[in-house]
Amino acid sequence: MSIATESPVQPDASGEVVHEHYGRLLDGMARAVAAKGYADTTIADIVREAAVSRRTFYEHFATKAECLVALYEAASKQALRAVSEAFDPAQPWHAQVERAITAYFDYLAQDPVLLRTLFVEILGLGMPGLAARRRVNAEIASFIQAAINGSAGGQGGPAAHLTGEMAMTVVGGINELVLQAIEEDRAGALNQLVPPATRLVRAVAAESAR
Repeated sequence: MSIATESPVQPDASGEVVHEHYGRLLDGMARAVAAKGYADTTIADIVREAAVSRRTFYEHFATKAECLVALYEAASKQALRAVSEAFDPAQPWHAQVERAITAYFDYLAQDPVLLRTLFVEILGLGMPGLAARRRVNAEIASFIQAAINGSAGGQGGPAAHLTGEMAMTVVGGINELVLQAIEEDRAGALNQLVPPATRLVRAVAAESAR
């Protein structure tokens, strides 16, 4: 999975687009970690995979941990984009949930090795990793809340009013399903999680609507 990103950095004096280097560094981190694991990955590995200089690395990141956090957040934004594109707010939320969850798991399953890094090794960074995970989870929860509450009711199902806390409960439940699949070496078959994840979202949203 290639991590396409948008960097706030402007082109340098030579006219070279700096954000291209940023994206290449994230892809380099992903490839290096896939080959060696995060603990054994060095900055030398990252810049070699990215085909940039060590100086270029330090123009964007202070440490390899900072680079991993950036990779995690970029990949998570792409996953959320896949969900957003699959969700149609003009349709009843209960009819859209399975489609959106399928899109999410299909995106994650593209690269099982990177998936493990993003869901497991990010937690090994301590507080910076936890903070990044909290930011991403909050963004996903906000999307779920807005998407479900803003969707139509009727057509065989109730309208929903999902609270922020309940949306975060959904995110936590889905994350645990993914972590369990990783632990059981089923990261390449996340589509098997679609039915239980769909039931979770529908049950929580329906309960919130009461």
